[in-house]
Amino acid sequence: MRPLTEDETKIMFEKLSKYDKILKLATNFSRDKLISIGTCFGKFTKTQKFRLHITALDFLAPYAKFKVWVKPGAEQSFLYGNHVLKSGLGRITENTMQYQGVVVYSMADVPLGFGVAAKSTQECRRVDPMSIVVFHQADVGEFIRNEDTLT
Repeated sequence: MRPLTEDETKIMFEKLSKYDKILKLATNFSRDKLISIGTCFGKFTKTQKFRLHITALDFLAPYAKFKVWVKPGAEQSFLYGNHVLKSGLGRITENTMQYQGVVVYSMADVPLGFGVAAKSTQECRRVDPMSIVVFHQADVGEFIRNEDTLT
């Protein structure tokens, strides 16, 4: 992701300040009774790595520096939690490096989820069609697959 400009930073903090009242009201509850306030962007794992949640997609997608578009036939596969293969790759942002975080889009520019580039843009051009080009991290289908455990 790219750094925010001065104007974007100002807009973001103005928006966050509107939720200050809700945050103050939440202090009436003990921490063990309160699940969350606002939009969950992610969580830290036991090994202190940060994992993005799919709920952050609407906020991060417009600012994504590296994007991948999948073909219509590969959309469903990605939404079921599978990696993106070269055969399902529609387009990829130029100069995407290997292991770079990417936002996965449909060909109609609808954000579908997050992933990590398994290959750089140059490597994607010459790999075989069954090679993985994007590792799946999160997708909008998680709402349906995990609706019993979502809190």
